[in-house]
Amino acid sequence: RIFYNQRARSRTIAQIRLADRVTEVNIMRSMSACVRTSALNAALRAFFPSKTGLTTLSCRASSSTAVTAALAAKDRFAERHIGPRASDLDDMLATVGVASLEDMVNKTVPANILLKDKLDLGAYTAGLSESDALVELKRMTSANKVFRSFIGMGYYGTKTPGVILRNVLENPGWYTQYTPYQPEVSQGRLECLMNFQTMVADLTGMEMCGSSLLDEATAAAEAMTMIYGGATKKPVFFVDNRVHAQTRAVVQTRAEGHGITVVTGDYATFEVGSDVCGALVQYPATDGAILSYGVFADKLHASGAKLAVAADLLSLTTLTPPGEWGADIAVGSAQRFGVPFGFGGPHAGFLATSQAFARKMPGRIIGLSIDCYGKPAYRMAMQTREQHIRRDKATSNICTAQALLANIAALYGMYHGPDGLTQIATHCHQSATLLRAGLIKLGCNASDEAFFDTIRVEPPPGMSVDDVLAAGVSQGLNFRKLSDTELTLSCDETTSLTDVEAVWRAFGNGREPPFSADDIFAEAASPPLPASLVRKSTFMAHPVFTSHQSESQMLRYIFKLAARDISLTTCMIPLGSCTMKLNATAEMMPVTWPEINGIHPFAPVDQTRGYAELISSLEQMLCEITGFPGMSLQPNSGASGEYAGLRSIRAYQASIGESNRNVCLIPVSAHGTNPASAAMCGMRIVPIGCDAQGNIDMEDLEAKAKKHASELSALMVTYPSTHGVFEETIVDICNVVHQYGGQVYMDGANMNAQVGLCGPGYFGADVCHLNLHKTFCIPHGGGGPGIGPIGVAAHLKPFLPSHPVVPMGGDQAFGVTAAAPWGSASILPISWMYCTMMGSDGLRRATQYAILNANYMAARLSGHYKVLYTGKEGLCAHEFILDLREFKSSAGVTEADIAKRLADYNFHAPTMSWPVAGTIMVEPTESEDKPELDRFCDALIAIRGELREIEQGIWPRDDNPLKNAPHTAAIVMGEQWSHPYSRTRAAFPVPSLRQQKFWPTVSRVNDTYGDRNLVCSCPPMEVFMEEEDQLEAVM
Repeated sequence: RIFYNQRARSRTIAQIRLADRVTEVNIMRSMSACVRTSALNAALRAFFPSKTGLTTLSCRASSSTAVTAALAAKDRFAERHIGPRASDLDDMLATVGVASLEDMVNKTVPANILLKDKLDLGAYTAGLSESDALVELKRMTSANKVFRSFIGMGYYGTKTPGVILRNVLENPGWYTQYTPYQPEVSQGRLECLMNFQTMVADLTGMEMCGSSLLDEATAAAEAMTMIYGGATKKPVFFVDNRVHAQTRAVVQTRAEGHGITVVTGDYATFEVGSDVCGALVQYPATDGAILSYGVFADKLHASGAKLAVAADLLSLTTLTPPGEWGADIAVGSAQRFGVPFGFGGPHAGFLATSQAFARKMPGRIIGLSIDCYGKPAYRMAMQTREQHIRRDKATSNICTAQALLANIAALYGMYHGPDGLTQIATHCHQSATLLRAGLIKLGCNASDEAFFDTIRVEPPPGMSVDDVLAAGVSQGLNFRKLSDTELTLSCDETTSLTDVEAVWRAFGNGREPPFSADDIFAEAASPPLPASLVRKSTFMAHPVFTSHQSESQMLRYIFKLAARDISLTTCMIPLGSCTMKLNATAEMMPVTWPEINGIHPFAPVDQTRGYAELISSLEQMLCEITGFPGMSLQPNSGASGEYAGLRSIRAYQASIGESNRNVCLIPVSAHGTNPASAAMCGMRIVPIGCDAQGNIDMEDLEAKAKKHASELSALMVTYPSTHGVFEETIVDICNVVHQYGGQVYMDGANMNAQVGLCGPGYFGADVCHLNLHKTFCIPHGGGGPGIGPIGVAAHLKPFLPSHPVVPMGGDQAFGVTAAAPWGSASILPISWMYCTMMGSDGLRRATQYAILNANYMAARLSGHYKVLYTGKEGLCAHEFILDLREFKSSAGVTEADIAKRLADYNFHAPTMSWPVAGTIMVEPTESEDKPELDRFCDALIAIRGELREIEQGIWPRDDNPLKNAPHTAAIVMGEQWSHPYSRTRAAFPVPSLRQQKFWPTVSRVNDTYGDRNLVCSCPPMEVFMEEEDQLEAVM
């Protein structure tokens, strides 16, 4: 593209460039939908020769006949996903003051970015029924081959207990919760995450642990930046050669953005210089060896450096934990604690360390505080120290983590208890020991280093490594090729005697071994483990880990926790910029199919053809939706997508000799992850102001773009804006940035207002990350998982992230962002199901209703509260901001008081104090029906009436339903009641609450107490008993 190398571009050139982008997208569409449909139908006929095939996939003339229509599947999805009924439409449109949905769109979305054509989703343009979509996905994923994996490398077979699988992983009461920013309605998952932190801290021998990170590799990268951030003039970080390859790659990529020099080698011979800030080792090593790192830790500490250890959590039931031999930080993955392979994710990473690092830790930490009556209450500790909130001063951009998977891992640990986990670890070690003994009998040379579950061997005489790999495949087994002369084999909880015997046959080139397992079991022995590395300390001694070993007790505990939390099973969760839409059951069902979650991420490509088709199909649909020709699904969170997009931009600019471009323009209203991501990429942040209407100040933008023209790298812009408005100047914004040599990065957090109406690639952006856990229906899981893929223009495609183990990504990739090639691949079917079931018209209609629902609510509430920002026609996009600042002076009430009071009305609060302090931002999504929208509006209107009573002096400013909210059952039913309002007014402010009532289990949580008295592991049970006694005395 000839214009990209020019430092100054005229407006005319920018317009030509935009037209060129449209041409690119049209080329993408050139494949005939009928051709693709015919090929698909041919494949379906092969798989489903009878009536079990799809009933809706055909573009032949006969597909429009009366009989085809009459017998087509009737379980259409769009009508189930979109909340408002057709009978409600006229009333809602009249309330908003528009004539139709199209009239509303024309008054909301700038005309110059509206798409003229509907989305072309190929064979899925018309949308499939729920049953047909499941059949189609089953056809697709049936091409995957689920082999027994001995690959290891941080991913292991595991058995998810049925009570956890059915009642947590498959339970919307758990997976539709939001991040627990409102602790009073989140005590269940907060307690479970506290259990996770305690379990990991105990196993690693550390003082504290976060509530999860994205995966082991990114946790290691976070550890490196923590260490580097605490050092002075120490830019070198050492990584041992025997760290997993994917971890080394992610660490190297992350280091480049921070200006850290990564040195690799053998820890035993590495000389620790004065410029070394820290080091990373693997325990056990990637080849299975259990190595003693104590002396190395001492050398580092003597030089003022720190040691991070990537540890296998299960092995620490038998091995001396890192915290006991000198490690400063322990990282890893809890995947093998009940979370399936999932082709790489999602899995809960962890980072455990000492209290000294508490305020530098990335991600979220759950802590124990008290409520206003002194009762113990969990909360996210030190919320204001979350790294992304520090914006350009951040060392991490972590926002979404893996809460759902951390909860599964915690419950797995509780179900088995310390003794059960030790038995599983022993099973893994004994399986590997028996396997090794048999291979030695077959003539293999085996390493004599101590091991836990992974052995390193050479092929038997007469066979090469590749021969053994091929023989394993013929037996339905996958091994790892360590080098041209050695393999590693990892055993796990699922390894059986049948599996071990199959491995022996593979190493015998298909022949039965000349011995039986009984012959060698008694004499099978592993190399001795040094006494210093045998665990002697106890772990998981808290009663919570020994009280739930029966299924009855575990079942009751799971449901007790779920009952303490608001999820989408309770009510709408109207969080602005979070898009808490329906996570449909049909979308979720495939996640637990074996062909989806039973595949190792490094399985041979000919065994993952189903995944290849699924990934390609989803990428094509997302490219069509966004208007970009390139897409990467590797980033496993929205913040990771931001990072990947900016690194792609910087790599492209370096490739054309413009590596000096490091200025990133960011509006002051941007989400905190934007400047945090830019800082991680080594960029200099220049803020852009907003005008009185909340739009980007065009004069300020142009002035700063011009001022920094020679160094301008990118603009980060959210669209619609974080203020909930479609800015009329978005094309001009893109043109200005391109004119001065920069690239446009669009934050896709608000993509739910764009799908089918417009798209970033169509109106001029160069890269955009999507939140599949928002717009495309992956559930939030109480704080993760998420996926943040990036769409890019053609000139950025060569720089998309790659992977060191599985070839993928761009041929000039900037690096690696996640441990697995396609990130959290096992939840991609959720978004695929959503797109294929909605079809082109359904996706566009969903966007229209998302905008309609927001405007309907804004119209109903505008007579009671001030709607802060709207577009030129007085309409908002898919969300709106209510200004509550006046009530602080008129009634002494803050936005937090109103948020807490909403819990008494059976609602989760909207987003508080962002992007404007003293406000709440409401996003209803398209999935909520009119009665639910009205119920929420009625609640806020009733609260406005309560505010009026305070303003009129009927209730004191310091003793009223808002200041004392939320009201628990214990408080309402207590013997004492001294408030100037009735118990009924406190708990049942509207009559409908008598039919269904959610009771918070704690009152207003004391944030200050929790930060001043940091407790991040399970407290003794006596604490709860003492506080209950005190509470009874109060009541």
